Amino acid sequence: MYCGDQYRSTLSILIIKNKQQKIALRGYFLWYNRLMDKLSYDGPIVLAVLDGVGLAPDSAGNAVSKARTPFLGRAARGYPHVALEASGEFVGLLPGQMGNSEVGHNTMGSGRIIKQGIAHIEEAFATGKVFQSEAWKGAITQILNKNRAELDNSTDVWYNEEIGPATLHFAGIFSDGGVHSHISHLEQMVEEAYSEGVRRMRIHAIFDGRDVPPQSEPKFIRRFEEFASRFSGADIKIASGGGRMTTVADRYENDWSVVARGWDMMVNGEANYYFKSAEEGILTLRRINPSVQDQDLPAFVVVDENDRPVGKIEKGDSLIYFDFRADRAIEIAQAFTYWDFPYFNRGAYTPNDVYFVGMTEYNSDTHVPEHRLVEPVWINETLNQFLGSREISEFAVSETVKFGHITYYFNGNSYEKAPGEEFLQIDSYTEPFETRPWMRAAEITDAVIEKMPEYKFVRVNYPGGDMVGHTADIEATIVAMEAIDLSLKRIAEKVDELGGCLIVVADHGNAEELLDEMGAKKTAHTTNKVPCIIYDNTTNRNKYRLSDLEKPGLANLAATVAVLLGQNDYPGSWEQPLISVL
Repeated sequence: MYCGDQYRSTLSILIIKNKQQKIALRGYFLWYNRLMDKLSYDGPIVLAVLDGVGLAPDSAGNAVSKARTPFLGRAARGYPHVALEASGEFVGLLPGQMGNSEVGHNTMGSGRIIKQGIAHIEEAFATGKVFQSEAWKGAITQILNKNRAELDNSTDVWYNEEIGPATLHFAGIFSDGGVHSHISHLEQMVEEAYSEGVRRMRIHAIFDGRDVPPQSEPKFIRRFEEFASRFSGADIKIASGGGRMTTVADRYENDWSVVARGWDMMVNGEANYYFKSAEEGILTLRRINPSVQDQDLPAFVVVDENDRPVGKIEKGDSLIYFDFRADRAIEIAQAFTYWDFPYFNRGAYTPNDVYFVGMTEYNSDTHVPEHRLVEPVWINETLNQFLGSREISEFAVSETVKFGHITYYFNGNSYEKAPGEEFLQIDSYTEPFETRPWMRAAEITDAVIEKMPEYKFVRVNYPGGDMVGHTADIEATIVAMEAIDLSLKRIAEKVDELGGCLIVVADHGNAEELLDEMGAKKTAHTTNKVPCIIYDNTTNRNKYRLSDLEKPGLANLAATVAVLLGQNDYPGSWEQPLISVL
């Protein structure tokens, strides 16, 4: 063709004397070659995200290496593969910070590294933006202007002299894990509130045990109570508590009873257990069940010497929810802010009763909550929108517990679909993950196989490595990995039939490290690299090679998908692809 080799040869023999012209022409050749050397597949490009599956040497706690995964083994040996960075500054977090599903999918879908998560929040605290925000000022003003002790109108529906002055409440995941929240942020807010005149504060602690050691919560309770004792004349107490898997922190509307249980605990002062202190509560519950992890602790309420709750959330109070990650915060935010709320009975409560503040925005489509301490990161030029603009059809599927990651987070914190994009959510089991370690891998795979002929780009998240891995049950996590391997084999067979390409990748580590250096159970994520395998049995396989990148990471995946789809003119803001077309 004239526009191909002949035109290229003609340009190559031009005599160019000006240095700037030479530079310009060299740039033109790079641009021209990038457009001309396109890959083309008859079938779809499939991106399979193995949630929480990192790379690590074989060890007693490595469920990934111990699992029988023949497909993954053959794929890693026979196809291009590379270890990707998936933590710390490579996904927009602080150096050394373990990766997580939220930032991992953000990074994959945006094609670049964006400061977010704890790094974004830490910057807001360091610059003082948190305390300059209208949300912070509103929460403090609510307390100082509506001090119950100053009211003498006993007919006021929220006046109760037994309760005393209005209360500033804080709630959130209570640890230094840094994935959903950080206890240091709570401490900074308590200190600032005290300096501004607030004296009565109550904490509703959602116990972690997943992003930190599984039975470490007493350490955080003692740390906070020692911190609170420094403020003369203040009345600062932990008022209630419960594990993140039982209380408040449901996600993707998997089980609203978890949120309702947290509501009863915080607002009504009702639970199955009552204790005189949070530490007493945990120690007592652990005597009943010594193996119970913090994440599974039942809800309890702290009461005074008269067995009255020490800190119910009352009308006229302010509540700051200090999680910065959205998935386990959005439902409780809805409970406090939605007028039309069908999920459980809130009694006489209305959203005007409490000034609710989120650490940041928990839904960028609905902009919930209205009051937030830190404005969210805005992510544009995402892979799904780029492909949609090229009329490339897309399909995303997972089960409930990771559906938001393969859709909302992958698409730049938005549920808005691109033209030609469709989602499918498969209901997760509500039983403990270790009792159903295969999760919904088979059903997810059925959906992928059914939909593959209809779409050019298919992305799927298999949650087992992460969700079962968080239990630190090694045998169960091995089963999860084997179920995923069987599913990948089925997808690969369909990919071959259709003439497509399968990229197998993970978003962060977890399942490869379920014991710590002392041999104790480890439920947290890791900073390990993650696998990336490009399974391709088409003739395209000989038309590209792995790129020579210094530190390849999740941010390189968007451009990789674009190139495989023949879209070499991807946005300039993206990182380079993992492959180079020959």
